[in-house]
Amino acid sequence: MSPGASVRSARTRPRRSADRFRRRTTGPATPRRSQRRRRALVIGGTILVGALGGFLLVNSDRFQRTLEEVTLPLRHEDIIRQQASQKHVPADLIAAVIYAESRFRDQTSHAGARGLMQITPGTAKVIERLSGGQTFEFDDLADPDINIRYGTFYLHYLIQKFGDNDVAALAAYNAGETNAAAWGGSNLHVDQIPFPETRGYVEDVLEKREEYARHYRHELGLG
Repeated sequence: MSPGASVRSARTRPRRSADRFRRRTTGPATPRRSQRRRRALVIGGTILVGALGGFLLVNSDRFQRTLEEVTLPLRHEDIIRQQASQKHVPADLIAAVIYAESRFRDQTSHAGARGLMQITPGTAKVIERLSGGQTFEFDDLADPDINIRYGTFYLHYLIQKFGDNDVAALAAYNAGETNAAAWGGSNLHVDQIPFPETRGYVEDVLEKREEYARHYRHELGLG
């Protein structure tokens, strides 16, 4: 071996050793780094899921309440409870009638019905006469307190008139006492109502009454 070859061998041997060292140290490390990344992702995902679950648990009641306020609103429950107690009309029935009539928003219909329970001036005058009042003004119906008082009084009157038959009372509230009496009066059943609009109205009120009783039992004082 020539001196030049010996020098070249001496120069190349360390480089081959370094290459072997790098292969030994860098090759197996890649799977370990991948495992660490996977573990970090799994841990991070678990923490995120746990945090999200905790957030939803804490806010579930709030979300449910917000959803109910949109799909099944309830306002003026103190007045509803008061009038239900005074006039012996179930609070959930009053709330369901208000929902069917106005969705708990003050408004005036094309027929002139006003307020939460959509009372016409003519019906308001009948209520004044039956209750012995003499101070009715149309604008009074915009007041939720007065409107619910009038509407509950009239609903109580209709329930009594038709022998505690809620179907007949609701049909009369929607289509008038004369029609409800002609359709069967105190013996009236929902499927006997010939007006599709009134039949649908009665069905909707009875369905909403169950929902109000289920979702707002405490607020309506139902026990």
